[in-house]
Amino acid sequence: MPNEAIARFRQRLGIFVDVQNMFYSAKALHQSKIDYSKLLQEIVAKRDLVRAVAYVVHKSDVDQSSFTDALKRLGYEIKTKELRLRPDGTAKGDWDMGIAIDTIGMAPKLDTVVLVTGDGDFVPLVEMLKAHGCRVEVVSFRRSTAIELIDASTQYTAIEESMLFKKRKSTKNVA
Repeated sequence: MPNEAIARFRQRLGIFVDVQNMFYSAKALHQSKIDYSKLLQEIVAKRDLVRAVAYVVHKSDVDQSSFTDALKRLGYEIKTKELRLRPDGTAKGDWDMGIAIDTIGMAPKLDTVVLVTGDGDFVPLVEMLKAHGCRVEVVSFRRSTAIELIDASTQYTAIEESMLFKKRKSTKNVA
């Protein structure tokens, strides 16, 4: 269906957020954090949100409960998994397979899948979803996104500064 025809009805939308990918990109590129409320508003716009899922990797020494509670209040479903430490000292903690399985499972109920990630490993998923009739949008930081992922997507949107938390400058009371 051409993009113009899709715009004539309310799209059923699913959003799938690779939190770790976005956290490290925001930190490395902007020394900031994503405002997930603004991100959700920008992505949804005038479409019908069916499901928004945030995939979080939990480190046992870090309390992320206030972050995940805030995401829940905004309307995100939270999926967590523990960071696994391997015997060789390396760590494993990504959600690539979980995101792929969830998007494939939800695709028949969605018109548009939005992947919030810059990870090029998702290119085959994007191609498969498109072959089954879904629009696939990618939202991420352009500088940390695989060009193959941008090219594979139906639409690419770069995360703008307006979707980041601004660091507060100290204010002095002037009497």
